[in-house]
Amino acid sequence: MKNFHPTGGCPVRDVISRLGDKWSMLVLITLNANGIMRFSDIHKTIGDISQRMLTVTLRTLEADGLVERKVYAEVPPRVEYCLTDTGGSLIPHIEGLVRWALKNMNVILEHRQKVSNRI
Repeated sequence: MKNFHPTGGCPVRDVISRLGDKWSMLVLITLNANGIMRFSDIHKTIGDISQRMLTVTLRTLEADGLVERKVYAEVPPRVEYCLTDTGGSLIPHIEGLVRWALKNMNVILEHRQKVSNRI
């Protein structure tokens, strides 16, 4: 259990904190479903993410080695994003979480309603 100690580096906490934000998993799923994409295409596909937040999310995912950014020396410059092998290896786990959420969402909502009725 020393890997989960609050004063040391915990890989589980570190990864979950990076992927547990509002947009990271959605960006990864979008890139997985569509392959190589330009920024504007990712933005259009997700819809309600701001350009600033998409930029921050893509930079974070790139820094973690989950997304690759390729810049083409053209006028105007073209930038494309895709999953790395590491990012692709995460997809089955995200899909498993999505399946679990879909299967259990009604039960979770029922429990939330019971608790909110008690308050």
